[in-house]
Amino acid sequence: MKKLLFSIVLFIGLSSLSVQNVKWVAIGDSITYLNDHPEQTGNRVKKGYMTRVTEKLPHISYINQGHNGWTAIRIAEKIEDLKIEKADIYTVFLCTNDWWGGKPLGTLADYDQKTGVGTVNGAFRVILDKLKSLNKDAKIVLITPIQRGDFVYLSNMKNKAFGSYKDKNGQFLEQFAEAIKAIGKSENIQVVDLYHNKKLSVKNAVKYKLLKDPETGLNKKFKYPAYTKIAFNPEKDEYPYPLDAVAMTYDGLHPSDQGNEIIAKAVVKAFSKK
Repeated sequence: MKKLLFSIVLFIGLSSLSVQNVKWVAIGDSITYLNDHPEQTGNRVKKGYMTRVTEKLPHISYINQGHNGWTAIRIAEKIEDLKIEKADIYTVFLCTNDWWGGKPLGTLADYDQKTGVGTVNGAFRVILDKLKSLNKDAKIVLITPIQRGDFVYLSNMKNKAFGSYKDKNGQFLEQFAEAIKAIGKSENIQVVDLYHNKKLSVKNAVKYKLLKDPETGLNKKFKYPAYTKIAFNPEKDEYPYPLDAVAMTYDGLHPSDQGNEIIAKAVVKAFSKK
C-alpha cells in the first residue's frame, strides 16, 4: 500500500515536467563527481546517487557537474566557465569543502544583498541566480552536506581530515547545512537535509577505524567517538578503513553504495514534490 501511494505521489509531483526526456543537472563536489568515476573509489562504489536516481526514474537523464574538491565559492567564481546547460531540474550539493577549507559562511543578508563570492551565502546567490536565468521554470533542489567521519584518502593516506564532530576555523559543518536550509526557506526552494538524516550521522560513517592501540602498539578497531582521540600516522599505519569497516562512507567522507542509496531515495522523494 505504501509503495502504491508513493508511486501516485511521485507521478503527481512530476506531472509538471515532461514525462519523457527530463534533463537534470547535478552541481556538486567529489561526491557528485565520483558517480561517473567509480575507479577513483578503488571500485568500492558500484553506483553513485545520480545513477540510482535515474534507475528509479528512467525518464530523467543527468548531466554531471560535480567537481573534485570544489567549494560553493569556487563554483560561483567559475559559474560562467562551467557551461551549465538549460535543464528541467537542478540540484546543488555543496559545502563540505567550504567547511573544511575554512571559507567564511557569512549570513543570509549576504545572500539577500548579493554581496558576491566572498562568503558561502553570497556564492549561493550567484549560483541560484545563474540557474534561474537558464530556466526560470526549472525545479531547483538544494542538498545539505552529510556528516563526516575522519577522512583518509584511499590512494594517499597523507590526504586526511578530521570529521564534522568538531569545528574548523571556528565553524561547524552543521552551520553550513542550516544556512542552506535558510536559503531554501527564503526562496521557497526545496531542501534535502542530509546532514540531519540519522542514517548518515557521523556515528554511522564507518563501522570502525583501525588504529594502533596506544597501550599495546597493536592494531585495534576503534568505533566512534573513541577513534577521535587516537592519532593516525599515515607514514606508519595501515589504511584505517578496510572493506569490512565500510558503512555509510567508504573512507570516512565519501558515500558508499549504502550511503548513495539513502541519498538517492531522498532525492527521488524531493523530485516527487511540486
